[in-house]
Amino acid sequence: MPQFDGFISFLDSRSFGTIWYWLAVIGMWSSSGRKIIGVPVEVLLRARHALSRDETDGPAMVALLNWLSLTLPRWRLGHREAVVILAATGFLMTSLAGLGFGYDLEMAQALTLLLLPFVILFWMRVRLARRLMPLLQDEHAERQLPAVAAEVVRCMNWHRRLVTLLSILAVAITALWGVLWSLMHPNGM
Repeated sequence: MPQFDGFISFLDSRSFGTIWYWLAVIGMWSSSGRKIIGVPVEVLLRARHALSRDETDGPAMVALLNWLSLTLPRWRLGHREAVVILAATGFLMTSLAGLGFGYDLEMAQALTLLLLPFVILFWMRVRLARRLMPLLQDEHAERQLPAVAAEVVRCMNWHRRLVTLLSILAVAITALWGVLWSLMHPNGM
């Protein structure tokens, strides 16, 4: 079928051997670690330092909670939207993985190794947002600001550590698979 030959030849182009792929991997992971669900890491670090100095109702905590009140509504997913996003990403990732690892297409393998950790990261962010939304609603209810702020900082720090671990694993696995692919296919074939 001639209409699919162009698509298949695009997927079969070299990726692990080009500098552009590795720049994309490094660039995407370095930019993903700068914000946690839309909140800059600097705001979180200031809040964490204020928490360690027992300044739980200072401007750093208020700034963090203000950022969260602005960014958390963007991460609100209803059940229908979550199912649609899960189905679409599941289909796309399964298709890419099948083409890449089942039919031995290098570009599909590279895209799978690049995008799969970001799908995991997306769902980690949705989970964090769902965990933080009740805390911010408690802020206006019976809980005090210091207790809410401390719990928010704790949750976001754990998320930041998990994102760092995920990025290290993703880059290491991608690099190992890229080296293995290059050794098994020295001329790109």
